[in-house]
Amino acid sequence: MTGITEPITDIESYLDAHERKSLLRFITCGSVDDGKSTLIGRLLYESKMIFDDQLSALEADSRRFGTQGGELDLALLVDGLSAEREQGITIDVAYRFFATEHRKFIVADTPGHEQYTRNMVTGASTAELAVILVDAQRGVLTQTRRHSFLVSLLGITDIVLAINKMDLVDFDQARAEQIAAEYRQFADQLGLSDITVIPMSAVRGDNVVTRSPAMSWYTGPSLMEHLNTVQPTPTVTAAAEPFRLPVQTVLRPDHTFRGFAGRVARGSVRPGDQVLVQPAGTPATVERVVTFDGDLAEAVTGQSITLTLTEEVDVSRGDVLSAATEPAGVADQFEADVVWMSEHEMLPGRRYLIKLGTRTAGAVFSRPKYRVNVDNLDRMAATTLGLNDIAVCALSLDRPLVHDTYQQNRDMGGFLIMDRLTNDTVGAGMLKLALRRSANIRRQHVEVDKQARARLTGHQPAVVWFTGLSGAGKSTIANLVESKLHALHCHTYLLDGDNVRHGLNRDLGFTEADRVENIRRMGEVAALMADAGIIVLVSAISPYRGDRDQARSLVGENEFLEVHVDTPLEVAESRDPKGLYAKARRGDLPNFTGIDSAYEPPIDPEVHLDTTAVSPEQAADQVVAGLRRLGVLP
Repeated sequence: MTGITEPITDIESYLDAHERKSLLRFITCGSVDDGKSTLIGRLLYESKMIFDDQLSALEADSRRFGTQGGELDLALLVDGLSAEREQGITIDVAYRFFATEHRKFIVADTPGHEQYTRNMVTGASTAELAVILVDAQRGVLTQTRRHSFLVSLLGITDIVLAINKMDLVDFDQARAEQIAAEYRQFADQLGLSDITVIPMSAVRGDNVVTRSPAMSWYTGPSLMEHLNTVQPTPTVTAAAEPFRLPVQTVLRPDHTFRGFAGRVARGSVRPGDQVLVQPAGTPATVERVVTFDGDLAEAVTGQSITLTLTEEVDVSRGDVLSAATEPAGVADQFEADVVWMSEHEMLPGRRYLIKLGTRTAGAVFSRPKYRVNVDNLDRMAATTLGLNDIAVCALSLDRPLVHDTYQQNRDMGGFLIMDRLTNDTVGAGMLKLALRRSANIRRQHVEVDKQARARLTGHQPAVVWFTGLSGAGKSTIANLVESKLHALHCHTYLLDGDNVRHGLNRDLGFTEADRVENIRRMGEVAALMADAGIIVLVSAISPYRGDRDQARSLVGENEFLEVHVDTPLEVAESRDPKGLYAKARRGDLPNFTGIDSAYEPPIDPEVHLDTTAVSPEQAADQVVAGLRRLGVLP
């Protein structure tokens, strides 16, 4: 390693001193090409954390990919992906470890491009301090403001404003002061007041590790001096906070041991402590605090442990063991700050998955309360959220979750949002508060249930969901099916998409968001009717697979029959019974399924009807047969 300038004679003492150093996790962020990777490369280089073979490779890479005219391009130490080197940008989060005589560091180098904001949020989620870079020539940009807003949402209050590339503005003091003033004015609105401004040139090393003679007007510390001495504001006060342990797994190596393993998210725990198993609220007493190296008298925030309890109580993965005197909250409706990270819009009413701690739940977002303009922090109306939007939203879950607010506890208040079909991460959220209606609204028990109602009808309730392009023949076939069921003395109702839009859904248009809400409402109504013991026939284009899956989830197993009325677009368009395709082709009817809006056919429907091969009468018979196979009809 290039940094070993003197031989180490006492290895044990060296390792002991190294182990006792404090650790600072920080993030570098900012806009594209403001020098983040170069700055981290400079820190690694100057702190002597580069091995000789790495230095040789860097010299070769600098000649091949470098942008410094043959000189060392320190950004290449961090930009490891070939695409990053070719384009000169950071794409993925790169974590690097380095140490000085005073402290150890883990730094996250995050992308500046808007499309990679999710990676920036990932890097910031565990950081205690943020170094926000600004190009001295370009000043404060939208991405600078967006990243500042995100770090404030994520609870990072210690900021270093690194005004980089001062060499390109002749180390002009007035320019640095102008940028600092503009940034402080914006940061004040975010409540960020602990800001250290350091003018520098990462590529030359000015004010990075040592103070630069080129900026004699600057009297503050170099970046390394600041990082060595700063004491970040703790996001939580470890041992003083109430105990929280999200259970990751239940350990049962044999019949004599049953322990609950996880990482202490907050507070401390000792044998004899009283805890609650949440969300059930079951009381218990800690018997032992077990680790691989033996039992502990106490465990604190961040430690991975296994607890045994004196009582035989029900504890599962996803439960939380909390201090009995200060338990966590339990709710299924929240208000949260949401950062949307997907190119696909967040659509109110669509079902997503959220992962909070060790538990995953289904979630539906309401229409955003407001979206934030990151340039001026104005609150703006929004119906959906697009890529990089930051908003306040309400969300309802399909089960109660144990939580703290994000301000109280990152681990118990931060969550990821995932697409239900692909499991891709599409957003991140920070819980602000549990909504009061979550505690006030409870399901009312009723004596006459679905099965009791079904006994009167002589058949099982069900939802028969007809999906297909406009003109495929859904309503025709659904009408025939209802007639056949009526002849069998079945209790039925046909929810036709066009009819519903004349009443319940008359306020909805044909945008993607409105289509999602249209199907959500039809699914809810169909589920209520099925609860009444009825066979409900739903005829709607319902173009999105996820929305149909959501409707299926609202009823019981063997109560949903998906019928794909499969008609090629050219055949459906040739029928055009309502003249809609002609309007769509003329551009008079935007967002028309099959023309300029997508249709996602079912992957494995219970009934597949090829309308080019069977008549409507034959198709209706196939649906009735499908109901018999499902056990709906006797």
